[in-house]
Amino acid sequence: MRVRRGRSRSSPRPLGSWTTPWIYLAPALVVLGGLLVYPIYQLGLISFFQYTQAQVSGGEPTTFKGFGNYAELFSDSQFWQVLLSTVLFAGACVVSTLAVGCALAVLLTRVRAVPRLVLMLAALGAWATPAVTGSTVWLLLFDPDFGPVNRVLGLGDHSWTYGRLSAFFLVLLEVVWCSFPFVMVTVYAGIRAVPSEVLEAAALDGASQWRIWRSILTPMLRPILTVVTIQSVIWDFKVFTQIYVMTNGGGIAGQNLVLNVYAYQQAFASSKYSLGSAIGVVMLLMLLAVTLVYLRLLRRQGEEL
Repeated sequence: MRVRRGRSRSSPRPLGSWTTPWIYLAPALVVLGGLLVYPIYQLGLISFFQYTQAQVSGGEPTTFKGFGNYAELFSDSQFWQVLLSTVLFAGACVVSTLAVGCALAVLLTRVRAVPRLVLMLAALGAWATPAVTGSTVWLLLFDPDFGPVNRVLGLGDHSWTYGRLSAFFLVLLEVVWCSFPFVMVTVYAGIRAVPSEVLEAAALDGASQWRIWRSILTPMLRPILTVVTIQSVIWDFKVFTQIYVMTNGGGIAGQNLVLNVYAYQQAFASSKYSLGSAIGVVMLLMLLAVTLVYLRLLRRQGEEL
């Protein structure tokens, strides 16, 4: 009998094996190129020029400034204050969203069908609510004159949007409310895919629910947790609607500004489009760096395991 030998690893792969995946990806790449690559290119291009209302209306020629807009941005003390507020606020939102979403995902696995369906519908309703609508509803709930929250807590006419920390806390609640359903549904689907024998064996060994989550579910759900974490970082770092609506454009004297609202004020309120574009480029690079570092750390942890 003649035995067919397998192809050597060093032998070149057929041309079709390389081109077939790209053929299937080509339509999506074309759409993403039009929706993402070209706008990012224009954003970066404008950040290197002097682009104000005068240039938009064609009254003055566009002047190349190089890194002048970035130098102006980095020399502005308000930018660094807004950057710090954005990082702290986004970090609090990410941690809170993941905690609430994962806790409710575990709860879904332990309740009966009817409560599970009710919780799913309520969560998806929060997820489907537009940001402007949700922000307005939360403002009405915490309104100092007519809101039910102050009456229940006995706070009288306390204004949640007057103080810096209380305003950020109110926005955080709304961001978590509209963001946790994505984490909950995704993590719940991942938990349902875990073999029940593994969880039953851990329970028989006397492991608590927290120990099961930390030692069994978390390692097995690492790819899913990676996705929801990166998505939450991106969404929460570029929050705009909730801050703009609930703090009336950034709070009193700009005390609740985040980078997205700050960029909007510079670009459209002050007509400094090039400076607003520079802020957008900085945000893009920061999010890209955070994502790459996070993926690298997770890959290294996976190799060590």
